[in-house]
Amino acid sequence: MENGKILDREQLRQRVEQWRSAGERIILGNGNFDLLHVGHVRYLHGAKQLGGKLVVAINSDESVRTLKGEGRPVMPAEERAEIIAALADVDAVVIFPELDVRALIREIRPDIQAKGTDYTAESVPERDAVAEYGGRVAIVGDPKDHSTSEIIRSRLAPRRP
Repeated sequence: MENGKILDREQLRQRVEQWRSAGERIILGNGNFDLLHVGHVRYLHGAKQLGGKLVVAINSDESVRTLKGEGRPVMPAEERAEIIAALADVDAVVIFPELDVRALIREIRPDIQAKGTDYTAESVPERDAVAEYGGRVAIVGDPKDHSTSEIIRSRLAPRRP
């Protein structure tokens, strides 16, 4: 399915350049987004509320497998990207193969990197890359009591008699 929000890295760089030229602030959110749940929606909404264009970077299938283990992701990256792109708060989506977003941060230099409440500003792994050019990290969303891993464990695991 064609969606003008799903971009490759080069298209994203160009789009970010256009937005910046128009005076827009760039916000970067990222994650696996495997089995979209309310915590994801609240996180992305919180990121958009920071004011600006929201770019969402989604881990590739291979990076999700490395981070989460065999059997993950449940949904392929292209489908995860399509679902995230369908959300009104999201302005662009890119799939990235690395295990973290440092390379993408260095490419697009977002004004704000938005992370969920499972982090603090001090514990964000990529905060060093954001600090290199004077960007800032913001913690957004509701308390981290939703997770795809937990949904799979508690709701999708076979029930024992």
